[in-house]
Amino acid sequence: MTIAITGASGSLGRATAELLLETVDPRGVVLTTRRPEILADLAGAGADVRRADFADPASLTEAFSGVERLLLISTDAVGARVDQHRAAIAAATAAGVRHIVYTSVPQPVPGNPALVVPDHAATEAALRESSATWTFLRNNIYAELQVGGVQAALTSGRFPTNTGTGAAAYVSREDCAAVAAAVLTQDGHAGRAYDVTGPVAVRSADLATLAGALGDRDVELVDMDDAGFAAQLRGSGLPDGAVEVVVSFGAAIREGFLSTATSTVEELTGHAPISTADVVRRALGR
Repeated sequence: MTIAITGASGSLGRATAELLLETVDPRGVVLTTRRPEILADLAGAGADVRRADFADPASLTEAFSGVERLLLISTDAVGARVDQHRAAIAAATAAGVRHIVYTSVPQPVPGNPALVVPDHAATEAALRESSATWTFLRNNIYAELQVGGVQAALTSGRFPTNTGTGAAAYVSREDCAAVAAAVLTQDGHAGRAYDVTGPVAVRSADLATLAGALGDRDVELVDMDDAGFAAQLRGSGLPDGAVEVVVSFGAAIREGFLSTATSTVEELTGHAPISTADVVRRALGR
């Protein structure tokens, strides 16, 4: 069986690739990227590294040749990636790929205010309509993305947020990679949508408390509305596009769209998921 990963030079793609190379014959692992030279070490470990550019459909068909299972990692072009994903799905099915695993988000439904939802919902629909079987990995927000906020709070003594009393079941990128590798190498996942989460839902108040404990100081939770939080983020230098996404995820957390913790990681990988607190402590060396 030949397994391929798109965006294999990205953080999630590379982590998944490394796990695959530990568990299956490297000759059956295809890694696609716009910059093959970045994956020279994995090519040296036996993987077949191929150039693939979502903006160049012809490169996709060639890159997917001989592949049976494909991990389609969503690109980062929020609002413009649906056409890229559709092109990848079309190229994959034309090349004979039988099963596509796609990295989505929890609850990609109308009413979820996260700006990424329409892209993921459209891609899931395209996969349902394709000739390939599919699995959706609806990954919660990465726990690693909480490190910056906690680190800033260690210095400022403030933890600004627009999440209100909502909570998110943040998940480590490491656990997302482990789930992806499991699904790619196991049978029985066709037609399934998995919510991939950490062990518990975490509130911003919990993150502020964590920051206080790590810094041995008082940290104030600063509850803000969306406009105020957006202004705060812009003031910190975050680009407008990123500000809009972050604020929208805060609203999704506030409204309960990311709060359900599942047992998916443990059921599919055999190990318990890493907690957000442990991800933060590890990243900050505390």
